[in-house]
Amino acid sequence: MDLNKISLFNAMKQRMGWSARRQEVLADNIANADTPKYKARDLKVFSFKDTVQRQQSRLNLDVTNPSHLGGRRVQVSEFKDREDRTPFEVSPGGNSVVLEEQMAKINETGVSYKLTTQLYRKHLAMLRTALGTGR
Repeated sequence: MDLNKISLFNAMKQRMGWSARRQEVLADNIANADTPKYKARDLKVFSFKDTVQRQQSRLNLDVTNPSHLGGRRVQVSEFKDREDRTPFEVSPGGNSVVLEEQMAKINETGVSYKLTTQLYRKHLAMLRTALGTGR
């Protein structure tokens, strides 16, 4: 059974991917905390609505006859980086990384990842129970 075909599992997998990518971006911010003129970055907020729209844009037309046109798959980038437009504070060197703010975001992302993995595990156990395979 391919769990990616179940939209709930696919959405949770994408959420975990977003969390992992956000941790990388925030780690880059912390690594460049002393770099002059470095602007702190973050990812666009993950939303279920965007996930659904992204999945709809990837659907191709079903070609049942060789004379049908297959259409073109629209490539949508998974996660978009964005620069903080209103940094809390900026150093005299032009660096907008505030370590406390970045650490708070890392903690928030970690909690979100942990919640998503727990939901994934619970739904998988529920699916196993429904199929009668137990734990």
